[in-house]
Amino acid sequence: MEMDIPVKGAAVSPGIDSQNANEEFKSVRSKKSNSKRKRKLEDGQMETEVHAAAKRPEFPPISGDKLDGTDDMRKIAVPSHRYTPLKENWMKIYTPIVEHLQLQIRFNLKTRNVEIKTCKETQDISSLTKATDFVKAFLLGFQVEDALALIRLDDLFLETFDVTDVKPLKGDHLSRAIGRIAGKGGKTKFTIENVTRTRIVLADAKVHLLGSFQNIKMARTAICNLILGSPPSKVYGNIRAVASRAAERF
Repeated sequence: MEMDIPVKGAAVSPGIDSQNANEEFKSVRSKKSNSKRKRKLEDGQMETEVHAAAKRPEFPPISGDKLDGTDDMRKIAVPSHRYTPLKENWMKIYTPIVEHLQLQIRFNLKTRNVEIKTCKETQDISSLTKATDFVKAFLLGFQVEDALALIRLDDLFLETFDVTDVKPLKGDHLSRAIGRIAGKGGKTKFTIENVTRTRIVLADAKVHLLGSFQNIKMARTAICNLILGSPPSKVYGNIRAVASRAAERF
């Protein structure tokens, strides 16, 4: 005799159609996922609204008569070897500080300091810092035309370091390191200045750099490599490669 053996899980009630079975097994989205999506959308809308509302604040420059009634003043010491250049170029220094930045400036003969002071006509407090950096750059040995860029542009900086900070050298070794930085007739120094778009002043064992942050970094790296003994041809290749990469980025 043949007997029908029932299989577990395979039996379907005869009253249910195939269409009804398909409808019963449809996946239903949970309410939790919907609530999470709504929250994300609401958070995203809130963030966009906050970013749209938070605009960059604009503050008008503070005039000189609102500086709490006290005039701010800076003093810059003048080294003895810069007296004559300061006297010869005084009008070139005096004109932009007084006419453009609207500050007061004088050279104190007793203390040997250049004193810069704000007044009622001063429109911006930051002009005092710009004027101080301008005079400092000139006293470090930069040309007036090069130092004037500190007043016109905001992203220029001054940096000073000693040759012995890179490597402790003495005597003839120190002289050779300074000679490698300068090159024959100043050729190496001029090449680094042109490629990195900076200005370099060699004052004995000190190196003064004027330029933007990125350009100063490139020039400093090249000078440090020369101090450590790298040949100039290798240094030229490195700074040209770095400069070309930086130009491609921008």
